[in-house]
Amino acid sequence: MIRVLLADDQTLVRAAFAMLVGSDPDMEVVGQAANGLEAVALARSERADLVVMDIRMPDLDGIEATRRIAADEDLAGVKVLVLTTYDTDDHVVDALRAGASGFLVKDTRPADLLAAIKTVAAGEALLSPGPTARLIARVLSAPSAPPLSGPGGPESLTDRERQVLGLVARGLNNTEIAETLGLSPLTAKTHVSRIMGRLGARDRAQLVIIGYESGLVVAAGGGTDGI
Repeated sequence: MIRVLLADDQTLVRAAFAMLVGSDPDMEVVGQAANGLEAVALARSERADLVVMDIRMPDLDGIEATRRIAADEDLAGVKVLVLTTYDTDDHVVDALRAGASGFLVKDTRPADLLAAIKTVAAGEALLSPGPTARLIARVLSAPSAPPLSGPGGPESLTDRERQVLGLVARGLNNTEIAETLGLSPLTAKTHVSRIMGRLGARDRAQLVIIGYESGLVVAAGGGTDGI
């Protein structure tokens, strides 16, 4: 059973999402928050597995709420799925940098929302290959983007690991990476786990961010690891 917390300042939106999530036998809504402060508090008190987090909320926005959840050791297992009105919203990247495991636009189909919750709860990143890649590349190319640090650097990866990172950034899962590179799914998973450890990424979403910041992944037309 996936314990879901809903955070959105619009009562009708929360109610609609609550009905939808409650209709799935594998999920239950354990709380509803109208702002970021409530979201952080309820994540702690209700021991949610996943927070569906709106970006724009009063008192404390979804980005800062995500950052506080990600920084809290007691909430290490809590995943955040960010909601946004537009998939070209620059704040999406800020949310991913803060610790969100993916994002979804609010007008997504009900079935896709349920699938997204299950994907993120299972530990996978939810990153649409096209718009997300272009958005991340554009925002992180700005001088104001502070780099994320990790124990290793670009030089710590092998050529094969660089290939795998490029495919992760394209949105491929482990099975798809394995098929593309002629590997077993287990070997692909091992590569991804090793890359995350070397670059200090908490999950696949942050791994993509670090890949762009370090120059290991570039936008289409910018190199062999491009998207």
